[in-house]
Amino acid sequence: MTDFAVLAFSISYELDYFNVVSILKAAGIPLFAADRDESHPLVIAGGPCVTANPMPLTPFFDFFCIGEAEPVLPGIVPALLEGIGGPRDALLRALAARPGIYAPACPPERPVTRQWADNLDEFDTSSVVLTPDTELGDLYLIEVERGCQRGCRFCLVNTNYAPMRFRSVDRLVACARNGLPRRRRLGLMGPAVTDHPRIQELLSRLNDLGAELSLSSMRLNSLTGEVLAELARGKTETITIAPEAGSQRLRDVINKGISEDDILAAADRLAGNRFRQLKLYFIVGLPTETDADIEEIVRLALAIKERLDRRGSGIRITLNASPFVPKAGTPFQWLSMAPQETLQSRLAILRGSLPLKGIKLNEESPAWSHVQGVLSRGDARVADALAAVEEVSLSGWHKAAENSQLDIDYYVNQRWGTEQKLPWSVIDSGMSEEKLCGELEKAVER
Repeated sequence: MTDFAVLAFSISYELDYFNVVSILKAAGIPLFAADRDESHPLVIAGGPCVTANPMPLTPFFDFFCIGEAEPVLPGIVPALLEGIGGPRDALLRALAARPGIYAPACPPERPVTRQWADNLDEFDTSSVVLTPDTELGDLYLIEVERGCQRGCRFCLVNTNYAPMRFRSVDRLVACARNGLPRRRRLGLMGPAVTDHPRIQELLSRLNDLGAELSLSSMRLNSLTGEVLAELARGKTETITIAPEAGSQRLRDVINKGISEDDILAAADRLAGNRFRQLKLYFIVGLPTETDADIEEIVRLALAIKERLDRRGSGIRITLNASPFVPKAGTPFQWLSMAPQETLQSRLAILRGSLPLKGIKLNEESPAWSHVQGVLSRGDARVADALAAVEEVSLSGWHKAAENSQLDIDYYVNQRWGTEQKLPWSVIDSGMSEEKLCGELEKAVER
């Protein structure tokens, strides 16, 4: 890696910060940017995590791309080509002047504005490296849309990928034609694929090409009988929906925008088609949650199963429960996480009820979710703990945090005041703080 002029990371998940540190160490590249000179690669990063909050990684990287790559890269590639052989500080100053670039060594006078592509049809986003040695290696992935217009208060997509944009059906079909000789299965990607305004037509045309279909995300209200029929024709085996919360009160807190009637009606429609699995996604530890809300998850999941079993659908249900982690740039960014003991207790309620009724339960670790919470709301002080990790494990992390005198309680267990300057205030996501505060107030009033 040291032979390259530039080393670039795309970071989608906070726990991958440990992998960044491990890669730099294994490559023999000085971990801290201040320790590198012109003989070392320029180390850069982009992706949703650093667009929301780059601060825990700032000591490691020379600069960050804030927002989407398509509008940023044309501005930085010429600067890199021109200045990569010269003094590093001059190159960083030149790059920092470009839209969407945050170079920690050149602090900006005003927040760096997130960049986004206006017209998705101007470029394709699909699989480039095709190998069975990767996750989803049997799929040819195609991005259908970016953004989400639903406004869930816990979700990073609303700010990181706003505004909502769709590729045209004709462009998506052309992309599919290119991919089908390589993979028979097409993976349609996006935060809300079935929100495409012409989703039924898109699925129908892809089916006419002989494609097999897999969708990353589906909205309940978009799963009409016609759409489900096209998915079944495309040999889709798994349907994925995310009620997020079991009670209507808590769904209103997070602004989910669906009712129990919507959920059960979707289950009825599913039962009329030949799917093999239904995946349900719920969040545990949401703001204002009580044990009663967890019991409502159990009740709702069993009501869905009853609907499917009544029709003899044979559809298996898998319920995925993940702890709530506050994300930078969302209305819940000021909130703390539920204590690990509370999360474990509420997961135990699910564990003691669902598997006994034939519903498979997948849980995310509350302990690792708390680590994710530190990285999500962290500042540059977190970098010392990341650098000190000798073994990527919970014990290794806590030892490094203790040796670095990192106050984990501050990042995870404390609710911050809305008047407080946030670590990621160096980033302008495009969402005003007034709007975020207003959404927070609406949530906690319920």
